[in-house]
Amino acid sequence: MTDNSRRYPDPAVRILDPRFTSLRLASASVECLFQGARWSEGPVWFGDGRYLLWSDIPNNRMLRWDEETGAVTPFRRPSNNANGNTRDREGRLVTCEHLTRRVTRTEYDGSITVLADRYQGKRFNSPNDVVVKSDGSIWFTDPSFGIDSFYEGEKQAPEMPQCVYRIDGQSGEVTRVNDDVIGPNGLAFSPDESILYIVESRSEPRTIRAFDVVQNGRALTNNRVLIDAGPAGTPDGFRIDIHGNLWCGWGMGTDELDGVRVFSPQGEALGHIALPERCANVCFGGRHRNRLFMAASHGLYALYVNTQGVKGG
Repeated sequence: MTDNSRRYPDPAVRILDPRFTSLRLASASVECLFQGARWSEGPVWFGDGRYLLWSDIPNNRMLRWDEETGAVTPFRRPSNNANGNTRDREGRLVTCEHLTRRVTRTEYDGSITVLADRYQGKRFNSPNDVVVKSDGSIWFTDPSFGIDSFYEGEKQAPEMPQCVYRIDGQSGEVTRVNDDVIGPNGLAFSPDESILYIVESRSEPRTIRAFDVVQNGRALTNNRVLIDAGPAGTPDGFRIDIHGNLWCGWGMGTDELDGVRVFSPQGEALGHIALPERCANVCFGGRHRNRLFMAASHGLYALYVNTQGVKGG
């Protein structure tokens, strides 16, 4: 990081709307926790062990950062080019794997359970990001990014269009909940789970779309644009705070764009956390869920903020 990050308030935390002032801590600065990845993704916090896991997709590994010691150690290698991660409502790790084109769950004993690898007999493209609803259902996006080249998986022909799916928390049944988002990427629920937000990463411009969750939490309707990212905006993965604000991985190789862009529930830009590289995904962690962890291109960063991530999000 530059010397500027040692100053309070940190100039890397930029206020775009006065409302962001209440979310920023004047005596907290961006911290670089790790450097040495090729493409960092999918951070997930384990408060019971005081550690963070995240994916380094091209290096085919998952890494673990320890809160007490600051040490970074391998968690899983090979990881099947793991991408997005989250925890289910029983605290188990749920992972999207590019190489095997599946969604898995890591059991308490370390064994791996395959939750979904096909839909109607056809293989998924490359499950990308994942979130778990309070009813135990698992929602994930399935773009083709992991099969487009040999960098984040293996280049293969797609068998299905790029869609969004739901795995039922009780029966395990897989249903398709959306098929009209172009390049579905990051996704997250609003605090009351009445809205599902999905990044559309292959539209021009990129957008973050909002859907009403209907049919007792089993389906989506009312597809609409919440955020138009503009000609250079690049939303990727994101998480929601308790006020409904969206904290979005952002960037396209410039100081103005690289980092995390924060939006209100109405889609208004509130603030920006500048990083020296593009940020792919984020999560909230720490004892009070008030520490924002940012998985950026080659590194892992953190910033204490004056809000909390949605519990279980």
